[in-house]
Amino acid sequence: MRLNSIMEAYVKQNLENDIATIEFFHPAKNSLPGIILAQLANTITEVGHNPEVKVIILKSGGDSAFCAGASFQELINIDDAATGKVFFSGFANVINAMRKCPKFIIVRIQGKTVGGGVGIAAAADYCMATKNAAIKLSELNVGIGPFVVSPAIERKMGVSAMSQIAIDANTFYEASWAKDKGLYATIYETVEALDEAVQQFAEYLCTYNPEAMTEMKKIFWRGTEDWDALLAERAAISGRLVLSDFTKETLKKFK
Repeated sequence: MRLNSIMEAYVKQNLENDIATIEFFHPAKNSLPGIILAQLANTITEVGHNPEVKVIILKSGGDSAFCAGASFQELINIDDAATGKVFFSGFANVINAMRKCPKFIIVRIQGKTVGGGVGIAAAADYCMATKNAAIKLSELNVGIGPFVVSPAIERKMGVSAMSQIAIDANTFYEASWAKDKGLYATIYETVEALDEAVQQFAEYLCTYNPEAMTEMKKIFWRGTEDWDALLAERAAISGRLVLSDFTKETLKKFK
């Protein structure tokens, strides 16, 4: 579905041979404003409950960055804690939609990913990337922190790796590092090789018993039953911090 109110940004889906592909795009390096986050969460939920779907591929448009994280324009415009919580809850809703989805989700990472995009990668059931898919958690640079996405990242990579990239907020960590820490299952030399591998893997998964995959997903996500409340609490923290004098002064540089 195209969202003309924000230029050429969109979230769309396609179903072919039991595989649903969900794609999001924003001209600002696939950044994530609230309207895209809402569409993405709703689409994941909708597709996940489609009986014709066996496997989901989640990707972003273009061949450069996978995701630039939160929309700086929306961050700049937040002027009260309630609005801030609503905005950051958008990331919580996407992660929770991925968590609750009864189908395996393969996330395809073609390039660099920042902040919330790292959270999406971590919420994947299986994540495949190119060698150019470096990651960064830049939130501390603007006076907030990766509060909403950190539970997913910690679950996938461990506290040590998560804290390292959260503290070292100026550094992009190479795809090979992310693979070594468990974020990526496989990495490829080119986008073309990645796309071929993602498609082949999705087709292979379609040969599995769908009921078995659903039951396995429940096991994979065991222990996250409190995430609806947890991520809402984390969104409130970010919504409060984005109003701090430090963050407001920092965000002025991006106007």
